Amino acid sequence: MKLFIAENNVTTQKKVVLDDMLLTKDMPTAAGSRMLDGYMSLFDAEIVEKLTSAGFGICGKANVGEFAIDVMGETSYYGANTDADGKLALSAAEIVKSGKADGAVVLDVNGSPRRGAAESGLVFVKPTYGTVSRYGTVPVACSGETVGVMAKSVDGCKELLSAIVGHDAKDGTSHAEELCRSLLNTDKKVKKVALVKAMTEKLDAEQTKKLDGFKSFLEENGIEVCEIDGEILRSARIAWNILMCAELCNNVSRYDGIKYGYRSNNYTTIGELYTNSRTEAFGELLKTAILFGSETLSTENYMRMYDKAMRVRRVISEYFGELFAEYDAVLMPTASKAYTEDDVKNDKYIAFKENLYTAPASITGLPTVVVGGVQLVGKAFSDGSLLEVAKMYEGGER
Repeated sequence: MKLFIAENNVTTQKKVVLDDMLLTKDMPTAAGSRMLDGYMSLFDAEIVEKLTSAGFGICGKANVGEFAIDVMGETSYYGANTDADGKLALSAAEIVKSGKADGAVVLDVNGSPRRGAAESGLVFVKPTYGTVSRYGTVPVACSGETVGVMAKSVDGCKELLSAIVGHDAKDGTSHAEELCRSLLNTDKKVKKVALVKAMTEKLDAEQTKKLDGFKSFLEENGIEVCEIDGEILRSARIAWNILMCAELCNNVSRYDGIKYGYRSNNYTTIGELYTNSRTEAFGELLKTAILFGSETLSTENYMRMYDKAMRVRRVISEYFGELFAEYDAVLMPTASKAYTEDDVKNDKYIAFKENLYTAPASITGLPTVVVGGVQLVGKAFSDGSLLEVAKMYEGGER
């Protein structure tokens, strides 16, 4: 089981691990792919400087699934990680859980950090889109991917988040500094939560127990929980898969075996060099996403698929807007079950199905806090209010 891609001896009291989607000039960045095996960046991600300025030491890089689009790291070129029960485990989560790092900063592309934190009993925050710089991350699905933080406690997440939020002129999606800093405000209290019934239909007993337990906690603490149908949120999965694959297809086109990255030895023409390098270096799930993305962006399918997915994104965003006119947060599971390696081998596209639970927040850029094995989604810049609920749950020692 390879948790670290690279380790770094640090003397600071506060240690943080980065996942392998964040560029570092003193440690390799491979994005879990053979294509970038051994790649050394010429510069650090923007958040590296922010972390070190805040007194954190970067203790290493955590293994990730290839370009972070899988369930929980199982497609990594360096192999999958499992816990003591044989269930898939996210490397960054296991590193934090074991105490080898006080926290983790990761790139949430397709929900794997949320699933990983939930299964490891950790707290994870996917902040409001545009409040943390993505300059120096390996680009995959830029319209929805977000740098998030993971720790054993809410306070640990707050400390990390406080260190990395802020405007960055190098990131074209970055909000103004004042807005970025406002996300930790707790002026708006969470008093009413919507539980999405449409997301509870296929949960196993363990996930149902987590959801019911959190619902009971909220009610015991005077927070009203109302069940809503929320069937429209299920549409986010298909729309996000289309958008994610289309953006991924464009973003990985730079890996051609010429400028950097893996280069095949089996070629006689430039066309064979491109084809063989990508064929040999990319894994099956990534190849599938590339092909699907290419088909989505074709002349025949652009309006029928890509444009329609963009329209669905708008519909989902507007639906959340309607919900937040009445509710302060939306409660959903993070996954239908805990997965094993056999599960993903038997269904190689399971990552595109399991993101049913994570796609709504990914496609809209809304903040999400994972605690107690479930996720709370809030309106933009309500991160602090969600964390306050998580702190209450944490204090209950559940």
